[in-house]
Amino acid sequence: MRESDGAIECWGTNNFGRSVLDYGQIEPPDGEFTAVSAGTRHSCALSPMSTSCWGRRDERPLEAIAGPTQTTPNPVAPDTSTPSPAPPGSVTPTPTPTTYTALSAGGAHSCAIRSTGTIVCWGGGGNDRTTPPPGSDFTALSAGHSHNCALRSTGAIACWGLNTGNRATPPTSGSFSAVAAGQEHSCALSSAGAISCWGNDAYNQVSDAPSGAFTAIALGNYHGCALNSSGAISCWGFSDSTNDRSTPPSGAFSAIALGGSHGCALNSAGAISCWGQNLYSQVSDVPSSGTYTAISGGDSHTCALNSAGAITCWGRNNHGQTTVTAGTYTAVSAGIDFSCGIKTDGAIACWGNNSGDRLAAPPP
Repeated sequence: MRESDGAIECWGTNNFGRSVLDYGQIEPPDGEFTAVSAGTRHSCALSPMSTSCWGRRDERPLEAIAGPTQTTPNPVAPDTSTPSPAPPGSVTPTPTPTTYTALSAGGAHSCAIRSTGTIVCWGGGGNDRTTPPPGSDFTALSAGHSHNCALRSTGAIACWGLNTGNRATPPTSGSFSAVAAGQEHSCALSSAGAISCWGNDAYNQVSDAPSGAFTAIALGNYHGCALNSSGAISCWGFSDSTNDRSTPPSGAFSAIALGGSHGCALNSAGAISCWGQNLYSQVSDVPSSGTYTAISGGDSHTCALNSAGAITCWGRNNHGQTTVTAGTYTAVSAGIDFSCGIKTDGAIACWGNNSGDRLAAPPP
């Protein structure tokens, strides 16, 4: 197409009248055009008021195989009206950014609750772990290794993802106040504080759940721990003399978190205590100072949020999972080898292993 006058010139093979050659020359249509495109056996051009095509017609209804064909639609008069001015003092609305109220990092994925009460998940791993259930009434969630569970405002539990051993098949009756997803099992607290667990029971992580009233619960790979109303920690499931993951410290605590084979807890003063496997210093490198308000355990690392909104992580760092993205945060969650936090503006930031786009921004 010539820039000077908008006319079309063609060249190349012309056995179907698609170009211009000295032999059997077939001219493209006359006129002024704004765009042109050549297909395999035909060509088309766009003018302000029409579309013109020429070339082979056995696959499209061109009027002639040997010559140019022009198909002109009914012209549409351009809109020359002047848009109505906006009312005085009006402001064009800008889209409201998505904000989040809860976050949980799992095996190779993460899930979060939007401010609307709906759940969004992202990352990899398959097994529909990033396909949450519908609904806008979710208040809490927990991402496990390959499955997730969430709590509705009615106290009902919904789980999704890999369901081997019925790890994603929660109780269908009862009202619950907390839920946790582990490696191959899940547990929840009833509104009365009783523990219910389901899924793989190879290490008695389901059947040995203690009785009594508890206020918080956390799960590791094959063990669990719960906090009672006096602040004491009870643990059950797999343990061994080397890791001792199911033998927590004595004392009164306000929050607990479990990693793959270790655990950590916050006391009422905001100090951190950890126990269990220490292969990557996930127990011994605990911050010695500061006041912390939240804590989360990854497979071999831990992250905690202090009262100023800063996150500190320690333990294994082979993928940068303890190298925190700068910012001020309101929540933190440690996944298997990555970590995420909710910033003060409601946005999510993640760091560590990005396999499967687990560090990507959540879908809108």
